[in-house]
Amino acid sequence: MIDSLLTRDIELLIYLNNLGTPQWDGFWLFMSNKYSAIPLYLVLLYFTYKQFGLKKTFVAVFFVVLLIITSDQTSNLFKYGFKRLRPCHNENISDLIRLVGNRCGGLYGYFSAHAANTMAMAVFFGLLLKSKRDYLFSILIIWALAVSYSRIYMGVHFPLDVLTGMLFGLIYGSLFYVFFKAFLKKFMN
Repeated sequence: MIDSLLTRDIELLIYLNNLGTPQWDGFWLFMSNKYSAIPLYLVLLYFTYKQFGLKKTFVAVFFVVLLIITSDQTSNLFKYGFKRLRPCHNENISDLIRLVGNRCGGLYGYFSAHAANTMAMAVFFGLLLKSKRDYLFSILIIWALAVSYSRIYMGVHFPLDVLTGMLFGLIYGSLFYVFFKAFLKKFMN
């Protein structure tokens, strides 16, 4: 069963990755670059400040830092626990995929920290700001899906790596939102 799942994962990667064209490479490189989201993060901080004020924004930033550390380190635990090679490091399929960009990343890729972190941020801020900006949740989820897909497009993650990362991001983003709300209720009311 696991072998069948992994075979389908490889087939899906090859199919999705080979849909790419040089005309779109720059866009997906931009989407995958962690620094390209800085303007979005600044807008989210501004919205948080407008909705909650300075003190609660600092608390939110603290929770976001903990959220990213948790998400990122969980990804590292899985990568070194499962030791599944990234597609671009897997000699059996590296000739069948397009490696977009000049680097592949670390040796192991299960699961995608990019997918986990962006989905965690999208869910956390989407829930946090939903009462005043309900449209924002959808925009953030679309952004997280695009960043996650970029990892497949670039040839650095399998679809299962990305789906698992998105699932962890969804769980962690939701949990840290609940923790944040509980903290505010207990200590800042």
